[in-house]
Amino acid sequence: QVQLVESGGALVQAGGSLRLSCAASGSFFSTAAMGWYRQAPGKQRELVATITSGGNTNYADSVKGRFTISRDNAKNTVYLQMSSLKPEDTAVYYCNAQVALYFRGNYNSYWGQGTQVTVSS
Repeated sequence: QVQLVESGGALVQAGGSLRLSCAASGSFFSTAAMGWYRQAPGKQRELVATITSGGNTNYADSVKGRFTISRDNAKNTVYLQMSSLKPEDTAVYYCNAQVALYFRGNYNSYWGQGTQVTVSS
C-alpha cells in the first residue's frame, strides 16, 4: 500500500506564506512525477504545480512567481512553498504522486487526503 500524507495547511492572512509537505510511504519501488492540486468549494480540482524526479517543474499561471515546488527524492517527499498568498488561493490542497510498486512496474496515480489552506483578506 502507498500512502501520501500531507501537512502544513493552515489559516493565514493575505500576503503571508505557508509551506506544504507530502511524504510518500509504504512498499513501493519508485516515484516519478509528484505534484499539488487544489479544489475550492464549488469548483473542480485544478493543477497547482508538478515536479518530475529529475526536477523539471510546471506551474499553473495563477501561481507562477508566488509558489515553488520542490522534492527530496531520498525522502519521497514533495514540498510546496507558497508566498504572497491571496484569498483566491483558499482551497483544499491535494498531493499526487505517480508510483511504481515494482521494478519495471507501471506507474499509478495516488492521492493524499488533502490539507486545508485558508487565506483571509
